[in-house]
Amino acid sequence: MKASRKKHLATATVAYIFLLLYIVAALIWWFVSLQHQSDEMATLKLELLKETNANDPATYTAKAKEIENEKNRAHAKYIGEGITFLLLSLLGASFVYRSVRKQVRLQQQERNFMMAITHELKTPIAVSKLNLETLQKHKLDEAKQQKLIAMTLQETERLNSLTNNILVSSQLEGGRYNRAEEELDLSLLTASCVDDFRRRFPDMRWQEKIDLDIDITGDSLLLQILINNLLENAMKYSAKGGLIHTELSRDGKQAKLTIADNGIGIPNQEKKRIFGKFYRIGNEETRTTKGTGLGLYLCKKIADDHNASIEVSNNSPTGSTFTITFPDYLN
Repeated sequence: MKASRKKHLATATVAYIFLLLYIVAALIWWFVSLQHQSDEMATLKLELLKETNANDPATYTAKAKEIENEKNRAHAKYIGEGITFLLLSLLGASFVYRSVRKQVRLQQQERNFMMAITHELKTPIAVSKLNLETLQKHKLDEAKQQKLIAMTLQETERLNSLTNNILVSSQLEGGRYNRAEEELDLSLLTASCVDDFRRRFPDMRWQEKIDLDIDITGDSLLLQILINNLLENAMKYSAKGGLIHTELSRDGKQAKLTIADNGIGIPNQEKKRIFGKFYRIGNEETRTTKGTGLGLYLCKKIADDHNASIEVSNNSPTGSTFTITFPDYLN
């Protein structure tokens, strides 16, 4: 399928380049033809002038000079029109080409998103169904029951997080989300998110350093999604048992939230692209990491809506560090 898409795109590109070259060739032919026509007209005028003013050299010289100036003006006009038309043609062709390529990439990303979202939705549903059927059909001891219930709740939470990302992303893009402006304790919110992940994923090592009583104005649901997405992203690209460090601190009049992992890291050339909608690192055909490409996009949008900045840098010795800087906090 991927080879077929590449073949179609290559065919369309070749056809587009051929059409552009044809337009440029037609423009050159038009320019040469007009120049030749102008020269022929000037030659005919000079021959006619010579016949009618054979005995008046002064008049012939003056009028011949006018004919030559007229021919030069025509040449200059054709050159100016030709250059203008060529530049406009190349500019328009470049704009159309980039727009088409961008649209093709977006359509491909949307198709990848639909494939990913289908998988992401089916997996927790299937796991939850299997666990519930097991509880229904078998008399398990208390420990096994609690384990299955915990797994089901974990998959349900994953499904809830996924649907929240999709719904909020759609509402934010369409301007239909009514963002709350409330005073909230970012310290408590961050600690709550980390505790929730620690409970759901005990195999990971969770470490936090959170200053108390950092209050900001914002939307608690959006900020919770922001923190959860960054924590999930850190966990997703870390090995089992990896360390995920969360820090919230004051920095002058700013509040800084940092989430760092010791995972595979992000290549430098990808750092500016990871916040794009549907964008995911790596090859779509061979990628094994779960995700829809909405998590970091939502993080960037939520940060922007709260007048905050979000940056990604390399962690030491390996991994990535995401830093969100809120410009002002309330105390």
